[in-house]
Amino acid sequence: MSNTALITGASSGIGLELARIHASRGGNLILVARNKMKLDELKSELEAKYKIRVHIISKDLSEIDSAVEVYDEVKKLNISIDYLINNAGYGDFGLFAETNDEKENRMIFLNIITLTRLTKLFLPEMISRGQGKIMNLGSTASFQPVPLMGVYAATKAYVLSFSEALNNELSGTGVTVTALCPGLTESGFVDAAAMNQSKMAKQKKLPGAKEVAEFGYQAMLKGKAVVVHGYGNRLLTIAQGLVPRGLVVNMTRKLIESK
Repeated sequence: MSNTALITGASSGIGLELARIHASRGGNLILVARNKMKLDELKSELEAKYKIRVHIISKDLSEIDSAVEVYDEVKKLNISIDYLINNAGYGDFGLFAETNDEKENRMIFLNIITLTRLTKLFLPEMISRGQGKIMNLGSTASFQPVPLMGVYAATKAYVLSFSEALNNELSGTGVTVTALCPGLTESGFVDAAAMNQSKMAKQKKLPGAKEVAEFGYQAMLKGKAVVVHGYGNRLLTIAQGLVPRGLVVNMTRKLIESK
């Protein structure tokens, strides 16, 4: 029987590539994003190429009742979710005193509250069936404060902490939670977060969304709790525990700030 994956933020970047990977394995999909046109195009592509079933839900997940509305739509379809992939999220770049308050409020809601609510809604059914997989998109920013992206990094620290704790709680249930923590990726995130002028975005050769998605998907299937994409990124997350915290924050700012 085909596993059905629900993927948020599926119209572009890592979410889109995760949808293609799951479809290539014969899995059905429920794709959620704001851009209906892009979702329709992806639905047509995947159904034609892989002969699977794809349902789309056009929804702004930064809205208050969006998680419940998605859950209700899935229930109307009478579909059980085997893999829940909370990929949707975005960041912002700049001094906190100068960044847009409304954008940050919506970021907090999307990155934290919607992710938590969707997990809360779909998890009990996974536990009752004795199987299921959840992937939450963290970041290398989950591991330390990031000046000029303070709110974003704080939301991703929540994702990492929540995912690790929940995975531990679910031990023995047949359900696992994986926190995928990529670094900067060629996925549209840099543009959405207005990071084009940062040193890191300019100097670093970024991995592609497909590469990161494949890495995360395999880790989810294996039930790994936390995975960091990229050898260099993994070394950095380990090294941070050996360096005074204040120095880590200062070094992070030097890496990320504009020239």
